Amino acid sequence: MLLQGIDWLILVAFFAVSLGIGLYSSRQSSKNINEFFKAGGNLPWWILGTSMVATTFSTDTPNLVTDIVRKNGISGNWVWWSFLLTGMLTVFFFAKLWKRSGVLTDIEFYELRYSGKAASFLRGFRAIFLGLFFNVVIISGVSLAAIKIGGVLLGISPMATLLISGVVTVIYSSLGGLRGVVFTDFIQFVLSLAGAIAAAWVAVSHPAVGGLENLVNHEMIVDKLDFIPDLANKEIFLTIFLIPLFIQWWSVWYPGSEPGGGGFIVQRMLAAKDEKNALSSVMFFTIVHYAIRPWPWILVALCSIIVFPDMASLRDAFPNADPSIVQDDMAYPAMLSFMPVGIMGLVVTSLVAAYMSTLSTMLNLGASYMVNDFYLRFIKPDSSQKHLVTVGRVATVTIMILGGYVALQLQNALQTFSILLQIGAGTGLIYILRWYWWRINAMSEIVAMAASFLTALYFAFVHDAYFDPLATHEELIIGIMVTSFCWILTAYISTPTDREVLVSFVKKTKAPGPGWKRIHNFMGSTGEKIDTSEYFDFQAAILAFGAGVIGVFSFLFGSGNILLGDPLNGILLMVLAIIAFWALFALRKRF
Repeated sequence: MLLQGIDWLILVAFFAVSLGIGLYSSRQSSKNINEFFKAGGNLPWWILGTSMVATTFSTDTPNLVTDIVRKNGISGNWVWWSFLLTGMLTVFFFAKLWKRSGVLTDIEFYELRYSGKAASFLRGFRAIFLGLFFNVVIISGVSLAAIKIGGVLLGISPMATLLISGVVTVIYSSLGGLRGVVFTDFIQFVLSLAGAIAAAWVAVSHPAVGGLENLVNHEMIVDKLDFIPDLANKEIFLTIFLIPLFIQWWSVWYPGSEPGGGGFIVQRMLAAKDEKNALSSVMFFTIVHYAIRPWPWILVALCSIIVFPDMASLRDAFPNADPSIVQDDMAYPAMLSFMPVGIMGLVVTSLVAAYMSTLSTMLNLGASYMVNDFYLRFIKPDSSQKHLVTVGRVATVTIMILGGYVALQLQNALQTFSILLQIGAGTGLIYILRWYWWRINAMSEIVAMAASFLTALYFAFVHDAYFDPLATHEELIIGIMVTSFCWILTAYISTPTDREVLVSFVKKTKAPGPGWKRIHNFMGSTGEKIDTSEYFDFQAAILAFGAGVIGVFSFLFGSGNILLGDPLNGILLMVLAIIAFWALFALRKRF
């Protein structure tokens, strides 16, 4: 066990503060499900944006980045850097629309946008599918990382790790609801970022590394430093750069990076006090998540290649760890074993905070689906608000138990990431276009969901038994093609959404674009005036989207160049980032 007295004091103090916030928030959150799952819809952008950042900074995120860097170098991070485009799309094309919808959850949206029994089925099924299945997968992934850290740094069993951190999280998230989760997230973000920076500082100072200059010139590292994969290796260039940047970001549904927004991102936007705060919260999250946070993780990952060059060295360093969990992602917690007293406490607490922030969000989000979109909608629609809050707390505990169980069955973080990508392949485009094209209906989404899931099952259990195995990227592209063909065909041949529902949706959300021309024409034919003053400027949104993407990538690679010994190019890119951000904020005034 590597923690000393002061380290334990820091960790215990964090647990106490988290529980205190949960208790403090419990009275307000117990009033009704709007307070419990939406914090009353009156929170400012900065607390919501920080909460989004904290949630995506889960315990398995640095493990995932370490796994990627050790296998494919810095450029391997394009598999998640590409989702920056998804985030900027949400900022400028969906944030205001979600806030105007007035729904409690993104799943409630289905019966606002679609009609008939198909819409009701979709809402109920997605509540179970996302509330239980998907959330359990997410929780199991971050719990696996917590298990590895607990085993390496604390010397405790997987079950003990889950019980200690899980129980504390369940208590404060079930008592305080979303309000307790969000305000705890703020503290967790500060701790998480400070811990990541401290970990990077100590890793670079390790005797085997010998500082930044030695790191970037080390023979084991020089071929890992490219920001873009070498074009000479066509397969790598295709799989970790071209496909993520040009296909994956708009076509794949992935939690936290849903095209058009979804899950906890939408939950935070709905909790904003107004449309402006909703937009600003996602913008803040997108900038911080992609432009500021990656480098501490990447530096630790690079250092780990020198200190632990292979699996044998990791196993030798931690002979008591379960051999099944010693994978490349184990190198991040392994590097943390070198932290000095005090800093060790900060770093471990930061990782616990990262775990708890993601866990609490997924628990609250999953419970909101189970309560609002299944229990209240289909089981007991006459439930009192007090009863619904109680059901939400029971659902929170249940989801945690299931997620902890599944965590014990997984081996590495990249495994979870790949599973989620394949299951969501091909569904992304429908989540974008349903806001901008009247023809998409509930049946389209049902078919997209079924086709994507069945294709994933086919590749997981059937294909290899009869045919030559395919690469992961080939399976992904086939999944996208099959799913997209199925739902587009369904949109054209199935019965459209009731016109009354479409008119009501347009009136409420002010959904713009040529895809609504038919509905706008109908509204005009009935003598109803269409007030376009609340429709955002499409041209300005496109320009702002481009400026945001350029600004964040320029900042990311500019700071990276400075860190890795190329200050001239780094400064030039930082200047470009400043210009892009200036243009971005200037354009915001137009919508």
